Amino acid sequence: MFFDSVRIFIKAGDGGDGVVRFRREKYIPAGGPAGGDGGNGGSIYFEVDRNKSTLIDFKYRRKFVAESGEAGQSSKKNGKDGEDLIIKVPPGTIVKDSETGEVLIDLTHENQRVMIAKGGRGGRGNTHFATATRQAPGFAERGEPGEEITVELELKLIADVGLVGYPNAGKSSLLSVVSAAKPKIANYPFTTLVPNLGVVSLGEDHSFVLADIPGLIEGAHAGVGLGTEFLKHIERTRVLIHVIDASGLEGRDPVEDYYNINKELELYNPSLVKCPQIIAANKMDLPDAEENYLRLVEVAEKEGRQIFPISAATTKGTKELMHAVAQVLAEIKANEEVVPPPVELRIMRPKPRVHVRDFTIRKENEDYVVEGAGLARLMRKIDLNNEEAIKYLQRLFQKIGLYDRLAEMNVPEGATVRVEELEFEYIE
Repeated sequence: MFFDSVRIFIKAGDGGDGVVRFRREKYIPAGGPAGGDGGNGGSIYFEVDRNKSTLIDFKYRRKFVAESGEAGQSSKKNGKDGEDLIIKVPPGTIVKDSETGEVLIDLTHENQRVMIAKGGRGGRGNTHFATATRQAPGFAERGEPGEEITVELELKLIADVGLVGYPNAGKSSLLSVVSAAKPKIANYPFTTLVPNLGVVSLGEDHSFVLADIPGLIEGAHAGVGLGTEFLKHIERTRVLIHVIDASGLEGRDPVEDYYNINKELELYNPSLVKCPQIIAANKMDLPDAEENYLRLVEVAEKEGRQIFPISAATTKGTKELMHAVAQVLAEIKANEEVVPPPVELRIMRPKPRVHVRDFTIRKENEDYVVEGAGLARLMRKIDLNNEEAIKYLQRLFQKIGLYDRLAEMNVPEGATVRVEELEFEYIE
């Protein structure tokens, strides 16, 4: 089964919690704080695996969660980091944000590895909160949650050359005789329901990947006959072979077929008609093919394109066609700028630097709500059930000027102030 589109949920591992511990050794009655930090959560990466050709692995598994970091330990020992999770995908996979549709990354190079979600940082142990006046802190930080995102994976085949044309034009037959591919072939429309790939070998260091794209019809650019599902696989090809039934046995005019298919390509993506295109006038062994071929030659000359008379059934002319394609490919590759593939790239948008002092206060009904990215991040790490942690927060609020701001706003005595999940009664 060819599986080329799927939506999955991804969550990096949470950071482990820092712990409250104290040195308890013989002859050291007051050893001080010794709580270790929590381990960082595992991150999640996409990695290109050339041995994969579809997204079928994601048919029954749509949720990927990395390992969380372990909690800290005594004697200032840090918890173990969570193991990273590697998700392997075939080359040609596009990763999109499912909410915005934004393309996050295009995975095309072998062994390319990309981070999609970063693991959460581990919380700090009570060792970090010791001061001259607080020598035995009884609180620690909780670990940060790992990043999470829902993405859409879309596979676009990577092939040097794509075969396009109407159903029954002979694309699958041509692929079968010029490569080792064994596509399903029969004398009825839409025999090919999924793209097929084959490698055409013309000798040492002279080979290319050929893709048989399912037959196109009028309205394909708008999705008729699953057209958009097929057309997306043509976008990566460098050269197109336009296979036309020169015999006209299907009741269609070969010249009209040529113009109709190119119209569908242009409507779907205007750049496709600019792609080098070679015309393969197929079924030349059948009646009326010669007369139609002469008409197609006139069209090819007018369009400035090469045309080859072939018969996939007898293999006549197929070798000459493949050599011409290889020559065009060689010229294209010779003029291409070689860009080294990225090995690793961060795609999730980096979090902006935030500070606890950057906050706003707004009135909501009778309450006063304090908001700020830095404060929100801090509050997620604090255990609000710990009395010492609350006292630490109170001193921090005083230090960052929260109480002064409330006084400047003339907040009445006894009003409720909310900072994330924490609520307290304001007393001047």
